[in-house]
Amino acid sequence: MHTPYARRLATRLAVLTVTFLPALFTAVPAVAAEDAFPNRTIRWIVPYPPGGTTDILARIMAQRLSERTGQQVVIDNRAGAGNNIGTEMALKAPPDGYTLLLVNPANAINTTLYRTLPFDFLRDYAPVAGIIRVPNVMEVTVSLPAKTVAEFITHAKANPGRVILASSGSGTSVHLSGELFKSMAGVDLTHVPYKGAGPALVDLIGGQVHVIFDNLPSSIEYIRGGKLRALGVTTARRSAALPDTPTVAETVAGYEASAWFGAGAPKGTPPAVIEKLNREFNAILAEPKIRTRLAELGGEQMMGSAAEFGAIHAAETEKWAKVVKSSGAKVE
Repeated sequence: MHTPYARRLATRLAVLTVTFLPALFTAVPAVAAEDAFPNRTIRWIVPYPPGGTTDILARIMAQRLSERTGQQVVIDNRAGAGNNIGTEMALKAPPDGYTLLLVNPANAINTTLYRTLPFDFLRDYAPVAGIIRVPNVMEVTVSLPAKTVAEFITHAKANPGRVILASSGSGTSVHLSGELFKSMAGVDLTHVPYKGAGPALVDLIGGQVHVIFDNLPSSIEYIRGGKLRALGVTTARRSAALPDTPTVAETVAGYEASAWFGAGAPKGTPPAVIEKLNREFNAILAEPKIRTRLAELGGEQMMGSAAEFGAIHAAETEKWAKVVKSSGAKVE
């Protein structure tokens, strides 16, 4: 015989079952999906065309990430608008870890350089891992008479506005390194942005443009092969990859700039997924062959947590904002 108490208890149990069981069963697949990550292809958006530093680094890392996880990692080159096209595409992707973005200095610079953007990068992305920090290198077409930074300054001052400064796109560290040089050296250079370092270097080799402050990894083989002439590296110290090349600061006191690269994901990507990806990136960077390969490109690994990479990005955003404002550079 059912007592009133038993009936009330049964009713309460029924209500609890209806209320909580659906939530429990929907939570289980989400947890299982994170535990199994990755179980399908990962798309890694590189917001530049093939051939530049971002593309080179992404392909080196993607190959090992694919081998370690057993899942294909596909590089998706989405160039344009100073890297904003690829960035926007990545930030609008589902936040599940299956879309990554190759993060680079333009993501810090564009925050100030562009008057309007369809996103707020620091708000809309989740840092995953740092990869590498590299010098930029001031290099000229071999037909230019200047063989040192001092000779270049003399040549530029004798030809105001006629020396063409190429870059891999408006807002890149390649662009802003050149703007910083213009300001500190007191020279008038005409900036021509390209959709990536690859096409810019082709025209530099051909003599259509005269100088670039390119990321070292995409230029180093051209310099070693004599197709381009390095005048100086942009870091405070000389690069082990180009030990005979002086720093720009040896001529222009106080000049310093560098580029850094890492991986990011859309905001809202599960912390467990980010942690897994961060562990994989750090493990790859610790491998002797990868360390050697990155050193050959002139870079230093940026191993660390996702939060540490996020802090670096925030600091770089603040640093380059000052350069953009002092140079007066703006892009609509």
